[in-house]
Amino acid sequence: MIALIQRVVRASVVVDGDTVGAIDAGMLALIGVRRDDTTDNAERLLERLLGYRIFADAHGRMNLALRDTGGGLLLVPQFTLAADTRKGTRASFSSAAAPEAARHLFDHLVQCAGAAHTPVETGRFGADMSVSLVNEGPVSFILEA
Repeated sequence: MIALIQRVVRASVVVDGDTVGAIDAGMLALIGVRRDDTTDNAERLLERLLGYRIFADAHGRMNLALRDTGGGLLLVPQFTLAADTRKGTRASFSSAAAPEAARHLFDHLVQCAGAAHTPVETGRFGADMSVSLVNEGPVSFILEA
């Protein structure tokens, strides 16, 4: 699994004019699922999401993780993150998981996240989403598991 994480002041997801997920300060994580991913990958990615130090401590250094700050976690499924972009001018999605497998692993990630952290919000799998965010820093990283 792959995640593009961003430290945000606020972030939200809108589907068909309705806000389906929103957080204040915390982390927006766009989630891609690859063909060979398993629930172990989802659980490892969650540990990385909650433990990756992207938030400033009292000295302004990125020494705090989401679990230290108690900020929000907004998980948004994003199929295109699993693309292979190494060749040509058009992405290949041969490395991406099939939709039902990807939905299962994304749902597993969300369920585990809800049990381990609060607040957790999500986008909607398979929907045409509008994602808004205010990236603080900016701070963005790619995490893989």
